Amino acid sequence: MAVIAAAQAADSSWTWAQTTALIVPFIALFGAFLTYALNQRAIRKERRAKTFAEALTTVEEYLEMPYRIRRRPESTSAVRQQLTDEASRLLARMAFHQAWLQIEASAVADAYATLVATARAEAGAQMSRAWDQSTITTDGGMNLGSPYPRDRSTAARADCIEVMRRHL
Repeated sequence: MAVIAAAQAADSSWTWAQTTALIVPFIALFGAFLTYALNQRAIRKERRAKTFAEALTTVEEYLEMPYRIRRRPESTSAVRQQLTDEASRLLARMAFHQAWLQIEASAVADAYATLVATARAEAGAQMSRAWDQSTITTDGGMNLGSPYPRDRSTAARADCIEVMRRHL
């Protein structure tokens, strides 16, 4: 009996090979999970950065509208309609990005809202003046000489970008 008990004790002892056989799959699963989690984080960060860039691009396009209006070809109703439609589309896109940021990145939404409000104030007044000016009829006239001032929009953009960087 003692020999049988000793044999059973020897058979039931845990070996390093058995431990390794259990640990290695867990390590492999943990590594796969960690890789997946880091990849998903990178994808989310890239998606957020692209969303931020698209939002900033929309504001930049809006800030360019006074130039587009000033450089319009002969002022016809079709040209006026096209430019006002484009300005309206840009306003709608800025509103879309503002709502999107409120959902996706609420920490950024206030800075973006300030940028949009500042851009609308600056570019809106500049667009009004541009509509009152005559159309440009010469190639040399396309160089307007001095840019429209954007100091407040540039400062609001820099603040917004800083908030976006911190959020990334």
